[in-house]
Amino acid sequence: MRKLVCLSALVIACIKLEPAATAKDAIQIRNAKGESVGTAILYNGMHGLRVQLDLKNLPPGEHAVHIHQNPLCEAEAETPDKAFKSAGQQFNPENRKHGLNNNNGPHGGDLPNIMVGPDGAAHEQFDDAHATLFGRSTGLWENGGAALVIHAKPDDMSTDPDGNAGERIACGVIARPTNYTGSE
Repeated sequence: MRKLVCLSALVIACIKLEPAATAKDAIQIRNAKGESVGTAILYNGMHGLRVQLDLKNLPPGEHAVHIHQNPLCEAEAETPDKAFKSAGQQFNPENRKHGLNNNNGPHGGDLPNIMVGPDGAAHEQFDDAHATLFGRSTGLWENGGAALVIHAKPDDMSTDPDGNAGERIACGVIARPTNYTGSE
């Protein structure tokens, strides 16, 4: 009987953990005109937040990618310099300085630059050790959601507050599921 009780407790724990271990957030990324420029899939990886990007229809060249603190992507097509300002500042739950190369950084929302090819496409995958999708104080869902923002220029990886990354040219909402109650 004791073995059965232990086995039952183990099964309950496995059932409880399994959804969190496989939870992913697939988001649509759109430009200021509302046109799709691709998708991102986010989930907890072995080294923090894993981000997989499948992008299209972007200007060729190097671009900054950041996670911003608000789960909003309001575009103002008439004023491109104000597009996606609703996403707020970069996600920074640990109150650090900007930049992957900053000794006092990085922000939880600092990600590597991406290279968009001549065809307007980019397929990238990377980890963010200073953020998670859920399960810690650095969890995007614990903080109510966030936004993934693509900028016009590359990030210089050190200048506060945004690495001189330029205008926000595309955005996707990282939504906290309505049934998410936080980590246990």
